[in-house]
Amino acid sequence: MSDTRVPSTRGERVADWFDGRLGIHTFGRKYLRKVFPDHWSFLLGEICLYSFAVLVLTGVYLTFFFHPSMNEVTYHGGYVPLNGVRMSEAYASTLDISFEVRGGLLIRQLHHWAALVFVAGMLTHMMRHFFTGSFRKPREVNWLFGWLLLFLGLFEGLFGYSLPDDLLSGTGLRFVDGALLSVPIVGTYLSMFLFGGEFPGHDIVARFYSLHVLVIPGIMAALVLAHLVLVVYHKHTQFAGPGRTERNVIGAPFFPVYLAKAGGFFFLVFGVLSVMAAVATINPVWSYGPYRADQVSTGAQPDWYLGFAEGLVRIMPGWEVTLWGHTLVLGVLIPVVVFPLLLVFIGAYPFLEARISGDGREHHLLDRPRNRPVRTAIGAAWISVYLILLAGGGNDIVATRLHLSINTVTWAVRIGLLAVPAVVFVVTRRICLGLQLKDRELVEHGRPTGVIKRLPHGEYVELHEPLDQAALHTLTAHRRPAELVEREP
Repeated sequence: MSDTRVPSTRGERVADWFDGRLGIHTFGRKYLRKVFPDHWSFLLGEICLYSFAVLVLTGVYLTFFFHPSMNEVTYHGGYVPLNGVRMSEAYASTLDISFEVRGGLLIRQLHHWAALVFVAGMLTHMMRHFFTGSFRKPREVNWLFGWLLLFLGLFEGLFGYSLPDDLLSGTGLRFVDGALLSVPIVGTYLSMFLFGGEFPGHDIVARFYSLHVLVIPGIMAALVLAHLVLVVYHKHTQFAGPGRTERNVIGAPFFPVYLAKAGGFFFLVFGVLSVMAAVATINPVWSYGPYRADQVSTGAQPDWYLGFAEGLVRIMPGWEVTLWGHTLVLGVLIPVVVFPLLLVFIGAYPFLEARISGDGREHHLLDRPRNRPVRTAIGAAWISVYLILLAGGGNDIVATRLHLSINTVTWAVRIGLLAVPAVVFVVTRRICLGLQLKDRELVEHGRPTGVIKRLPHGEYVELHEPLDQAALHTLTAHRRPAELVEREP
């Protein structure tokens, strides 16, 4: 008999060689066919990932031209109004990037807009996970990874917009210095260590540059990788529906369907960010001028994600306590303590809920927010706290634009911070319970058709049509809260 086997090609032999040593075929067969659920809310995490990629790419480009030095030089460049002005090399190189480097201003603005969208995407992504309960066992560690990314992203943004050494960023650093000095006993040492001497020092830009370009991005990249690995390991969560259980995932395979969608969505995110950078000016450092310790920028506001931290300071009374010859500036110290506590609450919530509820089961099906009224109310109350403090961080802008007294705005924020979250909690919880009652009526009586029928004895009733099995499954696939469970007589 003749040998009918087709000889392998060179490419096949190379593939076999690598597969025998690295297990590529087995790995690809297992993970390239991994199923991803198809729901719009999962795109929020992708926006974070793609914004981070844009940040890395644009950041690498900017490092070629930025000089992280506070050595003073006399500016002679493309921006004529500042010619002959003494400024730091950091500020001068930022002007050169904006006006003399080809495409520099576009890349600068793309980098800044991507940073804002990145933090916004992370916060929204975490809120989606919070309200749907996807942080529960076995995903608590992955929740912490996401929380650390958000926490680091806040400070990465602070370090980034402080690098140009303009008057606006310098005013923000003065705020940071005041917060450090309010810490008892070690506050002065912390300030001297960070700034390399008396504020503003000569080392702060170089130190922030190292943190912004090397240390924090490296940690964040490792956390992103670990986050994605755990997503693959734990499999995706999914909303309840026909055929969906705690043991399966219904959706499209990673290759080629999801990979094609993800690639297209990356270019969509990149395109939107590019359009924003091209048409919307952000952080025009040339209009602020170089930083001087004896000047403060009028209407200085941090980026939105740190506005609530400044709001805490602005609404606090100027309380001071003198103990044993030392003064505690409570008007700054209390906000410095409350600021991280607001963020720590988010990170610790999965463990608090598991302990209070006693729920140690694994969960792979997501909750509808209305089916968890207490958790949903807590999340809504936290968001209300954040928004009120954000308004407090711009109390001067609110007062001037609305022609109000700044004291009136400040007191309104103080009262709102105490009253609004409690009201939001109660109202949100009642809304969730009301929506559950509506769902129960749909399950019991069906969907109203709008058709009115007269009964033989003269009564008029509206006809209802029964729900299909998919809708019934979605409305009943949860544990009902105790408030809606009819008690046995």
